[in-house]
This record gives sequence, C-alpha cells and structure tokens, in this order.
Amino acid sequence: MKVNEIPLTADNQQFRIQLASTTYTLKVIWRDVAGWILDVADSGGAAMLTGVPLVPGVNLLEQFPELGINGAFVTLCDNGSPEYPTKTNLGTFSHLVFVQE
Repeated sequence: MKVNEIPLTADNQQFRIQLASTTYTLKVIWRDVAGWILDVADSGGAAMLTGVPLVPGVNLLEQFPELGINGAFVTLCDNGSPEYPTKTNLGTFSHLVFVQE
C-alpha cells in the first residue's frame, strides 16, 4: 500500500498533482457551514468530481468507481479521531492522503 499526503494549507487552493501516474487538478475551498470541499479535474481541466466534503476516515471516492481513479482520498486527523478539518487546521492537524493499493 502506498500512501501520499496531499500538501494542503488552511487556505482556498487549486493545484496540479500526479497521483498513480495520472495528473489531476485538485481544488479545495472552505464553504463555512459545509466545511472544506474538494473538486477533482482531469489533466485537461474537465471536472471529474465536484463538491465532495472532506469527511474524516472514509474513502471519498468509494461511491464513484466509474471515475476510474486508482486509489482513495481519505481525510485523517493527527490524533486518530473522526474530527472534521476546521477552517484553520487543514494541513497541520487534519490531512488529506491518497492511498493506492
């Protein structure tokens, strides 16, 4: 199993990243009551997945097998608890990882 931490900070952000030999564009935005929201686009910028909340401890891609993304996005907390990332602790206490079997 290969685990890569996605480098995030507690700011709205958009960047390109290579995961499982494929380049994606990730966008992470703070949406107040909804919390941190993830959008994923392919290398050409076409939206693949939009509006996914960073729910801790679950595979955020599990309900979207048709996307063909070879891995799982999982939100984790440093203390192992199922706490949602806050507006200020994303990237320091709460982390987004990509897990490839």
